Parts: sequence; structure tokens; C-alpha cells
Amino acid sequence: MAEFSQDVIEAAARQREVQITTYGRKTGRPHRVTVWVSGDNGRLFVRSGGGPGRDWPQNLLTGGRGVLHVGGMDVPIRARHLVDVAETRAAAGHLVRKYRVNIQRSSGDQPLTLGEQATFELLPAAT
Repeated sequence: MAEFSQDVIEAAARQREVQITTYGRKTGRPHRVTVWVSGDNGRLFVRSGGGPGRDWPQNLLTGGRGVLHVGGMDVPIRARHLVDVAETRAAAGHLVRKYRVNIQRSSGDQPLTLGEQATFELLPAAT
């Protein structure tokens, strides 16, 4: 499996906000949005606090591709929607550790929150 370069991982760790470009699910037009990115062991995660109904998560769910803009680099990505409860909650933990914020999180038998339902792992696109 392809991995991000160390430069991308380090830039994502340093930057508070990054941007991603997704492509409209109907129009195909690029749509650029500012997001928080967190990571662990070379993996990068994003989520929409507004849930899966927002445009950019819908674009990723439909098209699965985009561009991560981080550290002056434009990195083609594909997005993997997280559906495993444990993996999704772990990704939320990475976000909490990086940003030191209290985000809404589920636990135990609770259903995933809207933000957790809109969590994606970013992967480098095949070149």
C-alpha cells in the first residue's frame, strides 16, 4: 500500500488547518475547503464536524478522490470512509490529542456522532 512521504506527514502534524479539494458529485467541479487533519503512524484522518450531509464529505463518499493542500504541496489523495466503530473512535482520539479540543464523541453502545460518521482516512492516490 502506498504511503505519504515524510514531508507530507510532518507538514500535516505542524499545520493547524489544511485544505482539501474535492470534486462535485454532480458537476465534477473542484471545491476547496479548510479542515483539520490528524494522524498516527503515517496515517492521516479528516472529519466533518457537521456530519456526512455537508458537500465535501458527500463528494468524497461519491468520488473518493481529492487533493490535500499541506505545507505548500498539492498531494493527490483518495479517501477511505471509516465505518468500523473502533477505528472511527480511534481517529477521533487523534484529533483530540492534536488539537486539544473537546469534540462530541460516542462511546460504548452509543451510535456514532455525526462527525464520526463523516470520518475519512486520506491515502495517497496511485500515480
